[in-house]
Amino acid sequence: MTADSSHRRRAPWWFVLAGRLLEPWVRLRRDPAEPASLLKPGVPVCYVIERDGLSDALILERACREAGLPSPLQPLAGTRRRRSVFALAHRDGWLFGRRHRRMPDQLLRQLLDTLDATPDGDVQLVPVAIYVGRAPGREEGWFRVLFSENWVMVGGFRRLLALLLNGRDTVVHFSAPVSLRAIRAESGAMPPERLSRKMARVLRTHFRRIRAAVIGPDLSHRRTVVDAVLNAEPVRQAIAATAARERIPYAKAWRRAHKLILEIAADYSHPVVRSVSSLLSNFWNKLYDGIAMHHFDKARAAAPGYEVIYVPSHRSHADYLLLSYQLHVSGVVVPHIAAGVNLNLPVVGPILRRGGAFFLRRSFAGNALYSVIFNEYVAQLIERGVPMEYFIEGGRSRTGRLLAPRSGMLMMTVRAFLRAPHRPILFQPVYIGYEKLMEGKSYIGELSGKPKEKESLLGLIKGLKVLRQRYGHVALNFGEPIELIPELEAASANWRAATGDPEAKPEWLAPLVDRLAEKIQINVNRAADVNPINLLALALLGTPKHAMAENDLLAQLELTRAFLVELPYSDRVTVTALEPAAMIAYGEQMGWIRRVRHPLGDVLLADDEPAVLLSYFRNNVLHLMATAAWVACCFLNNRRMSRASVIRLGRIIYPFIQGELFLPWDTDGFAAQLQATVDFFLRRGLLESSGEGRLLERGPGQDDGAFRLRVIARSLIQAFERYYIAIAALVRSGPHRLSAGELETTCTLIAQRLSLLSEEAAPEFFDKALFRGFIRKLREQRVVWTDPNGKLDYAEALEDMVRDARVILSRDVRHSILKIAGSGDRAPPAPPATAGAAPAVTDAVAEIPDGEVAAALHERHVAAEHLRHEREHHEDGPQPPAQE
Repeated sequence: MTADSSHRRRAPWWFVLAGRLLEPWVRLRRDPAEPASLLKPGVPVCYVIERDGLSDALILERACREAGLPSPLQPLAGTRRRRSVFALAHRDGWLFGRRHRRMPDQLLRQLLDTLDATPDGDVQLVPVAIYVGRAPGREEGWFRVLFSENWVMVGGFRRLLALLLNGRDTVVHFSAPVSLRAIRAESGAMPPERLSRKMARVLRTHFRRIRAAVIGPDLSHRRTVVDAVLNAEPVRQAIAATAARERIPYAKAWRRAHKLILEIAADYSHPVVRSVSSLLSNFWNKLYDGIAMHHFDKARAAAPGYEVIYVPSHRSHADYLLLSYQLHVSGVVVPHIAAGVNLNLPVVGPILRRGGAFFLRRSFAGNALYSVIFNEYVAQLIERGVPMEYFIEGGRSRTGRLLAPRSGMLMMTVRAFLRAPHRPILFQPVYIGYEKLMEGKSYIGELSGKPKEKESLLGLIKGLKVLRQRYGHVALNFGEPIELIPELEAASANWRAATGDPEAKPEWLAPLVDRLAEKIQINVNRAADVNPINLLALALLGTPKHAMAENDLLAQLELTRAFLVELPYSDRVTVTALEPAAMIAYGEQMGWIRRVRHPLGDVLLADDEPAVLLSYFRNNVLHLMATAAWVACCFLNNRRMSRASVIRLGRIIYPFIQGELFLPWDTDGFAAQLQATVDFFLRRGLLESSGEGRLLERGPGQDDGAFRLRVIARSLIQAFERYYIAIAALVRSGPHRLSAGELETTCTLIAQRLSLLSEEAAPEFFDKALFRGFIRKLREQRVVWTDPNGKLDYAEALEDMVRDARVILSRDVRHSILKIAGSGDRAPPAPPATAGAAPAVTDAVAEIPDGEVAAALHERHVAAEHLRHEREHHEDGPQPPAQE
């Protein structure tokens, strides 16, 4: 007798008929594919399912029959039960009855009684989860996904529709069996009634975990999250404080809090997520030529057991949708996304909210109640194991570089974990790379001084014209994940002492969050994708007119690609496989470059507007070329230079370009990369060495090798010009004259004017944030500090930076900067400093050709020398100020 016939003979005729009618509409996928290997031979099997519907019984019977498992319809051996299956949820009525989550006390107690009566017997409980319409990675029409599997225990009619529409995507998940005898032995003298209730709770918890892994956590009803937030003790205290402070009734303050949490909270809907995913599939096909994910398998393998926080780069509004869409179609739960409240537009906002977006205001200042509620909402998501996504840059990058991180969301995340450190947190950096941006033109306008256009529904409708264009390929590269617990242990061996207290703010917390933010940005950059547009931008923007002869461009593309391949930045950087000729053809096809025919050889160029936009894509990968650009910069104005000088100056400048580009090395690591880069240039013939490798020399200015080096150097030279602007402006004004904010403004104005008077500069050349970062690094290096009056003072190390500028910047550039910096009214000399080290005047100062800067430094050092002479006659003198 076959297994099939034995199953059929035990089933009633109406059950067999229903199974045959349903069979054409249902296609099963078992997980695992061979569940029989999980069972212990010779031990009776009892299956446990979530609901008691006819369809689930039919699906279970068919899955067991096809897998060669014991039939759920046969009597349970050794018991009086007529079936070897029971459900945790019971429904009253047949078609439209209500479903109740009842504990099957009587059923479990019967099993326990039978077990007690047969000391040598045992029963295997096998939980079986059945999901209709959630096969990971499957794409269906928008109407079908409305009836896909979710957390709602639907009635018979809706289940029938789900089977008819989505039955071919049915998953039957068999869990490892549980020995009833072992449970009884572990419970000791526990009464059967209590044990049966405990078993029911354990089984329900097990099914919830399986369902959460397959379709995501149960946040379909935000009411449960809203209630949890409003009932949390910190929020109740904040409501009471608001009522007392504003002298309003508690009920009115509570209604205000309720309104705020409704403004914030997501209203996650699995059917909406699947519907939008289906619509986006067509949208992406119209917009992009392909979406690639790299190293996703590594990210998926690292995620189990962790609360995953996705922290991608932020380049476009499309970032939100792209990452969520790719995760969904790859069978991973869509994360909840922190979105700016400016995106909570009519029509769009509700859709985003149901797709997992929760909204936050740009500033929490002046609204303590809002701050407490938002923090509690984030804590509730983390406690419930909900994956999240947020952009630590705070906003979209307008320059193509990673922005300085804002630590607000990171701080909330870390504090929420410290409050309830149940599930470890894993930060997953993601690099998102484009070949063309929908917002490109608006970014350039904003960098040029135009106000940011406020998001609106009308603006969104007008923006639909972008669908007429093609935007090339998109890459999502998953970087090296970062575990929070090791970072906590490195910050403080006693970090667990801060757990449980929602108000805890240990001294090590803020530095930890800052280091974590920087590490995330570094790991994002370490997962960069280099596409043909990036390489074309690096090459063409390195020439004054953004044009190259075709042969030169081919050679430059080959050189850059070879550098990235031979000296890999990290094992997660991906580089286009296209050959140089194919890159040029692709750039022409995308409209980035234009070919000018000429009898002596074609010229490829980027016109004015594309050239400005290309700077964005050059900046995406500028960090990958940092070592090459530095070495090349050393030979812009020098024919010969010692290897030791290249490395020494690189060590000095590294902290500043490291802070700007989020480079991964320490100073010694950067020096080692410079050594490898010099060796690469020697192998390629761009440099020659003599004196047993100690002296480096490039070819004459008209040499091809010198031309290649100039192109590489120009990608980074404007950064050094910005540094010199900041130093010149500070020294030109004198110590104790400018605050950090005033210096930022001064530098921005100088850079803007310089870009107007000289060749066109990149839009970020006068970006105030870049000057702010450089000044911050000067303070971190204790080259500059703030006096008690909030003004900047500086040390003699600034002298070295002025002197070293001669190596990199030409005399004309330095003269132009000094002329603009001194075009205003000259500040009177400051009185002798009352604090700070007092270095002696060195011969190197007198050798500096920049008279204005040298004179100011000379004044400063003479005054400091005089002050030191006076201090020698006093037992106690004022101490150098500490960095603020």
